[in-house]
Amino acid sequence: MNTYSYIKVWRETMNQDRALCCEETEVHEDAVEQVRSQLPQDEVLYDLAELFKIFGDSTRVKILYALLEAELCVCDIAKLMDVSQSAVSHQLRVLKGSKLVKFRREGKTLYYSLADEHVFRILSQGMEHILEGPETP
Repeated sequence: MNTYSYIKVWRETMNQDRALCCEETEVHEDAVEQVRSQLPQDEVLYDLAELFKIFGDSTRVKILYALLEAELCVCDIAKLMDVSQSAVSHQLRVLKGSKLVKFRREGKTLYYSLADEHVFRILSQGMEHILEGPETP
């Protein structure tokens, strides 16, 4: 990409950004205060952002989707995903630490499943959102 192309892309981006802004700069104080009073505390929002980061890894999302279908052990998940058991164990540790999966022991085998109905709903609503058609004006 040459300098002209970069400038053209920059201008297009700036024009798109302007289209998303108000043409006037009047602040609606009543609306701002009403919303401010309803916002969760920053610590809670931080925790929520951390939770959503977990869904930012397609391997973890694939594991969660597999666990939607059935309770599975590490070996099963590794075979399903064609990755090492070590890689699966690492991802399961992250998912367990975020309270998204739980496990039960049967002899020497650990079986993993979704932690609760919330996880199912998060995945379902996320999938519903991305499968929606393009936004119409």
